[in-house]
Amino acid sequence: MSAMVLGIVVFASMLIETSISTRHDRELRARGAVEPAGDVYFPMQFAYPAAFLLMLGEGAWRGLSLDARLWTGAALFAAAKALKYWAIATLGVRWTFRVLVPPRSARIRTGPYRWLRHPNYVAVAGELVGVAVAAGALVTGPVATLGFIALMAARVRVEERALGLQRG
Repeated sequence: MSAMVLGIVVFASMLIETSISTRHDRELRARGAVEPAGDVYFPMQFAYPAAFLLMLGEGAWRGLSLDARLWTGAALFAAAKALKYWAIATLGVRWTFRVLVPPRSARIRTGPYRWLRHPNYVAVAGELVGVAVAAGALVTGPVATLGFIALMAARVRVEERALGLQRG
């Protein structure tokens, strides 16, 4: 039962984020935003929900229980979501699942971007770790998290190249 509740929370938030991203995507494209070549969006759109499904499946198989581990993971997931929604609020319409660069874009340096270069991706890693801990996903948790972190690292390179932010 607990794995189902955790799954509902995870996937309901994913649906909300999809709605926000879709709305922002349309607005950015209407403003002339372009999508740079080489993005890893295609594998990310499958890997992100699959990572959670695998971890929740392992948690259900292991017998998820209402214990300190579940509450610790849930707290980490909630903190990660708070950081993500702070990043979304700071970026406004510029936050989407895809890399879309409107004309005359510059790096955002307010909100969580004042301290972190890519707070959204820190948040996503926190979401994955939080669910892995909450579900007790000892195998799929580390594998899924590390795999998705590799995709996010590739995404960061695309974003930084698109904004001309590569470090020498």
